[in-house]
Order: sequence, then structure tokens, then C-alpha cells
Amino acid sequence: MPTKILVVDDDSNICELLRLYLEKEGFAPVFARDGRAAIEAFQQNNPALVLLDIMLPELDGWQVCREIRKSSGVPIIMLTAKGEVFDKVLGLELGADDYVTKPFDAKEIIARIKAVLRRSGSEASAAEPALKEVRFDKLSVNLSNYELRVDGKKTDAPPKEMELLFYLASNPNRVFTRNQLLDEVWGFDYYGDSRTIDVHVKRLREKLEGVSEKWSLQTVWSVGYKFATEE
Repeated sequence: MPTKILVVDDDSNICELLRLYLEKEGFAPVFARDGRAAIEAFQQNNPALVLLDIMLPELDGWQVCREIRKSSGVPIIMLTAKGEVFDKVLGLELGADDYVTKPFDAKEIIARIKAVLRRSGSEASAAEPALKEVRFDKLSVNLSNYELRVDGKKTDAPPKEMELLFYLASNPNRVFTRNQLLDEVWGFDYYGDSRTIDVHVKRLREKLEGVSEKWSLQTVWSVGYKFATEE
């Protein structure tokens, strides 16, 4: 069965262009022209990936991304005409997996789709259930069901916050640069500043502060971050 791709864009020319390229590559595109229709199409079609424009009627791309992330970790590639760093950072913070700036080359879109699907698919098939959860004193991060427990209580956190914490905690006491974390957690080269990592760490610290003396999320000045634990 062809892999379903949900394309959310109100520009008919862009939709037709993407239809041609996606079908040529063996994908089954599904289209929505506004934000509300996008959420309905997502629920009805269970796509493997979402191409999501930001400027949409009814609900904008940010709102659609938030709604999808409430129930699903399906890959989302944002389409932005603005090309502003703020837009890209916000999209990543909301849980988007990649972004493409308009005007774009359709071949680039296809390459990004394949890369994101390959990464998410290989992770899902290669990782055993036991490897999808890390536990420390009063902390549990489970990526099988995207559940974060802090001091025994289920704590709400966006998918990318959990993925970042999971990655750091899976490599205790190892220091990572911001660019390494972007590459490992987001899975693509981020062109712009790396302050999205700082924002995610800040929000995680707000949730984890003072929970345990046996571990902490530490800043290594002028280098990056690490999940520090007792040796």
C-alpha cells in the first residue's frame, strides 16, 4: 500500500506540483486546503507524514501542528514563505521535524520527505522496547508512548522536549554541543541560530528542578549540555 502523505496548503498550484512529484515517487498524497480540514484529514487518513504550510485559512499551521502533537508523533515538515529564524525556531519548538522555505524545489521536498521517513522508520524498527525508556531516580522518559514521569507523576511535555531529554539521559555525563543535539534529535542540519536548544533545556529545567540530587541537566559553558549523574 502506498505511503500516505498529507499536504496542507491553500495554493492550488503548489498542491498540483506536489501531487505530480509525490505520485511519481510512489506516495499517495492527501490534500487539505485549510487548518480545520487538515485536522479532519489527519484523523481520517492516518498519514505517515504531514507537509504543513504555516499561512492557512481557518487555523494556521502553528495551531494545526499543536493539535496533531497532542495525539501523534507523526513526522511534520513545515512549509514557510517567510524564511525568518523565528518561524523556524517556533516550528521546531512545537514539534516539527523539518522545515522548507518557499519558494522550494519539488525535488528537495521529496528528498526531505524520504530522509525524515527513513529516520523515523529506522528508529521505529531498529529500537527494541527496552531501549525506548530511560529511568533515573524519580525520573522516567518513555518514548514508546511518549510519557514523561517526574517524581512518580505524569508530566506534560512536547515530543521534542522528551526526545531531547531521552537522548541526553541515554548518554549520561557526555557533553553535546547544540549543533550535535539538533542533528541527533531533530535529524537535520539547522540553518540559523541554535537557540531552540536553549529554549527546550530551559523548559525542561522548569519541569525537573529540585526533583533529585542524583542527576541534573547541566550547562557546560561555551560547549553545550549534558545529563549529569552520580558516578
